[in-house]
Amino acid sequence: MDDLRVWLQKAKNLGQLDQVDGADWDLEIGVITALNWRKPAYHALIFDNIKGYPRGHRVLTSSTSNAALAALTFNLPPNVQGLELLAAVRPKLQEWDASYHKYPVQYVKEGKILENVLSGDSIDLWKFPVPKWHELDGGRYIGTGDAVITRDPDSGDVNLGTYRIMVHEKKMTALYMSPGKHGRIHYEKFHARGEKAPVCISVGHHPLIFRVGNFQLPAGAEYGYIGAVAGEPVKVIKEEVTGLPIPADADIVIAGFSPPGKTRVEGPFGEWTGYYASKDRPAPIVEVERVYYRNDPVLVGSPPGRAPSDSSFFNGVVGSARAFNELVAAGVPDVKGVWMGEAPLQQFLVVSIKQRYAGHAKQAAALASMGRRGAYMGRYTVVVDEDIDPTNLQEVLWAICTRSDPEKDIDLMRRCWSTPLDPTIRKPTNAYFNSRAIIDACKPFEWKDEFPQEIKISPELVERVKKKFQGVL
Repeated sequence: MDDLRVWLQKAKNLGQLDQVDGADWDLEIGVITALNWRKPAYHALIFDNIKGYPRGHRVLTSSTSNAALAALTFNLPPNVQGLELLAAVRPKLQEWDASYHKYPVQYVKEGKILENVLSGDSIDLWKFPVPKWHELDGGRYIGTGDAVITRDPDSGDVNLGTYRIMVHEKKMTALYMSPGKHGRIHYEKFHARGEKAPVCISVGHHPLIFRVGNFQLPAGAEYGYIGAVAGEPVKVIKEEVTGLPIPADADIVIAGFSPPGKTRVEGPFGEWTGYYASKDRPAPIVEVERVYYRNDPVLVGSPPGRAPSDSSFFNGVVGSARAFNELVAAGVPDVKGVWMGEAPLQQFLVVSIKQRYAGHAKQAAALASMGRRGAYMGRYTVVVDEDIDPTNLQEVLWAICTRSDPEKDIDLMRRCWSTPLDPTIRKPTNAYFNSRAIIDACKPFEWKDEFPQEIKISPELVERVKKKFQGVL
């Protein structure tokens, strides 16, 4: 597969990569990235000549923040948006889900990541322009667009997960992972045995690597999944101190161990919900024993924040496609569209159906709310008729306001799966639950054919008027 340098050149050739010179790692990179998302049309950003660092020590952000960049990264059809992009992603996910086991990693002895190797007193994580992304962050985060590589001591499965990594000292990082995540299960198993957990952290690589690390996949599937998307096995090197497989053509990889019982305060950190919902707390550390990097290294950042954000577009498309496929696999007929919008992200899930029987809408809503993709910290699931475009929130709100009655058409599900990042949960607590609202915004099934007729303009009339008044419309 391509390395990051090839990806950067392709993005530049597409007009999808903008260079920013002279920014400060202290907040300016984060602010410029956040303002970039709020432009009508935005591209990936490559920061160079960063204050206090030599030219060539760069930071990449917004790498999959629009349809063109997502298409480049995942080999999808170019120039498609909305439901057309969703239609392109759905079969690809099914294809990758079915074939990832056919792409085991390919071990090699040499790779570009070995151009520079630091050990002992030469290790200094501050040699990279690690940003402080948000004003109230508790420190500088080298891991936001990363892939944290761990191994299950029982099964041997290797996991790649995108978790936040704060730099504590030149040879020490935090290791924050939410409860239940594969990487956390791995280090907890090692710690329960009184053993230190081997950890490698790739923080510079092709965007495909950390995007797949952000997927919810079966244990040990990530490297194979990357291979399935790329169409070839991922080349890896056996890292010398941990024994973990690291991408041979990565830009920056950190290797070390997380010892049991050793913690440092991590956070706070501005998260994808748009809040500092989880405060600073003790978290395991990684004691760094090796640092690998290429000449002129590129650190890949994907800072979370209130949507639209670095990840919201891509996560919305993939989440929508997965939720759609889950409904179809569950046997729900005539699903016309599923959408997790950028602004509310996964907390607002819309399903469009052609109603076939009484209870069809409720069935679709309940299954979408509790499917793998919709279950994690969901808030609202709305089901609309097939004439409503689920990607258009204005149409969805119109359907809610004109086709649903709060007393009859809104149901609540309680004690559902949430997360420490949920801002509505008061901390501290030992259990993270939230509730879900299911909104049936379809025409009442019993008399849908008698429902008041909508005001519509026929396509033929639109075309005729546009042709007549070309200078006006």
